[in-house]
Amino acid sequence: MKVEDSKFVKDFIKLTYDAWLKGWHERNGGNLSYRISEDEIKGVEEELDQNSEFISIGVSVPNLANEYFLVTGSGKYMRNVKLAPKANIGIVKIDGNGENYKKVWGLLNGANPTSEFPSHLMSHSVKKEITDGRNRVIYHAHATNLIALTFVLPLDSRVFTRELWEMATECPVIFPSGIGVVPWMVPGGTAIAKETSKLMREFDVVVWAHHGVFAAGETLDSAFGLMDTVEKSAEILVKVLSMGGKRQTITASDFRDLAGAFHVTLPEKFLYEK
Repeated sequence: MKVEDSKFVKDFIKLTYDAWLKGWHERNGGNLSYRISEDEIKGVEEELDQNSEFISIGVSVPNLANEYFLVTGSGKYMRNVKLAPKANIGIVKIDGNGENYKKVWGLLNGANPTSEFPSHLMSHSVKKEITDGRNRVIYHAHATNLIALTFVLPLDSRVFTRELWEMATECPVIFPSGIGVVPWMVPGGTAIAKETSKLMREFDVVVWAHHGVFAAGETLDSAFGLMDTVEKSAEILVKVLSMGGKRQTITASDFRDLAGAFHVTLPEKFLYEK
């Protein structure tokens, strides 16, 4: 089977275009990576080129040794992935030590994986460990309203989580572990990759202050749906703040009742009295 005909690639391309339509990916903003399953790789292995040279990742992710990832390219535009997949995305293989990668498909004309690939891989490493391998997606978007809130809310996971939970009843059911927040840091390097991966041990959503947000998921649909839900909650909050703030809201007691009804666990640290 050709790589571009495989379901996982088609699903990946669908997400990039849906996300572009959302307005979250100006120019080359944002990126996406998917850890490919063994069966999916077997279906396309005849088209993979295993002769390319390994390149240093810049971080060490030993539990991702010999794994394959489908990833967007550095400097590439989400809006162009659908038009020319092989030029804008690619498959890479991690070496046996989890310290280097090589390109085996796509990323034409010398293109490389996104510059934030180290952040993706360190988060993949954590999520693979704590979900017994079920999590396969790390998705980074420049979600407009979430970024806006990093200029007006305290850069504190307790505040971000509680404020966004209050914006729609379904929110604590969709992201019950809450939202982590990384203060402003230079993107693309080892330092921010480490900080993000630490928070990924607790959260499935991590905000980068004044920059964007990362979402993790078991599937491409679940990661996109999580991002969409959190950003819609942020949009409601922006509108509420612009109208002068809240007159009534969902209380801590209400959240406890909701958790019981929907059989989810909500950390008590987010259920403080206001």
